[in-house]
Amino acid sequence: MRILSGIQPSGALHLGNYFGMMRPAIELQTKGETFYFIADYHSMTSLFNAEERRKNSLDVALDFLACGLDPKKSVFFRQSDVPEVCELAWLLSTLTPMSMLEKAHSFKDKSAKGIPINHGLFAYPVLMAADILIYDSNLVPVGQDQKQHVEMTRDIAVKFNETYGETFVIPEPQIKVETAKVPGLDGEKMSKSYGNTLEIFGEEKPLRKKVMGIKMDSRTPEEPKPDAEKNLAIELLKLVAPAETAADFENRLRAGGLGYGDLKKALFENYWNHFAEARKKRAELAANLDYVNQILADGATKARTLAQTVLKRARKNCGLE
Repeated sequence: MRILSGIQPSGALHLGNYFGMMRPAIELQTKGETFYFIADYHSMTSLFNAEERRKNSLDVALDFLACGLDPKKSVFFRQSDVPEVCELAWLLSTLTPMSMLEKAHSFKDKSAKGIPINHGLFAYPVLMAADILIYDSNLVPVGQDQKQHVEMTRDIAVKFNETYGETFVIPEPQIKVETAKVPGLDGEKMSKSYGNTLEIFGEEKPLRKKVMGIKMDSRTPEEPKPDAEKNLAIELLKLVAPAETAADFENRLRAGGLGYGDLKKALFENYWNHFAEARKKRAELAANLDYVNQILADGATKARTLAQTVLKRARKNCGLE
């Protein structure tokens, strides 16, 4: 079984990235042949600073490796080091209905929020389909917000196969339901686009300030909170704290007597401790960038060899060879 997923270098990685995609992807390293990439082509739809993209791409590599991605178990590479994916995206785009792209939740959501829309953002699902199909991927671990794009990939692949003959493997999405949608600091989905993130490897003081700044309702500490499970700090605490710790704080909040300030302090301490080992490993990796760059280069060589094989099959089937 071949497993594939990617992550954009459009900004600092955060808890939504970690629990929605990174941790499930890392856990799958022992379940099959895993291909994980830094989606720098995709970042071009929203990030327009070249130096920032280079820095972010390296940061993603450091973050992912620090969190547990093992280059001995996974093929890890930059998307742009496999340019064949862009040619495949064009082949797929000729069979992708406009009506399908217009229904994409991510496109509609960003458009509704007033985020400027370019063709790359509109056609994002087609490039994502190429990312998946070019490696004959069987399983794609994604966050809930990307499930629709994998379904689109399946539809595009089926249409290509029906039109030109059996060409692509039809992939399946895998979503870790209990952490598929991580709430941001404003209660909406955590996203770099919305500026509501809690970074995995940010500086301590700014992150503490972010956590302590989470808005709560106006109820006094003494008042019981029968809806404690819906409290944003409790939701985040359940992700980063031991289960018994999170349950204790939830029960105390429900019963009354726990101040929101104390709850947020506990959230920060548990969040900070959760990534303590990863921060140490990341510092070691940052001091040895030649090693990190070699991992990406080796991964790109392996990925490109497979991509060329699949693209050649697609070109032949649709009459380009």
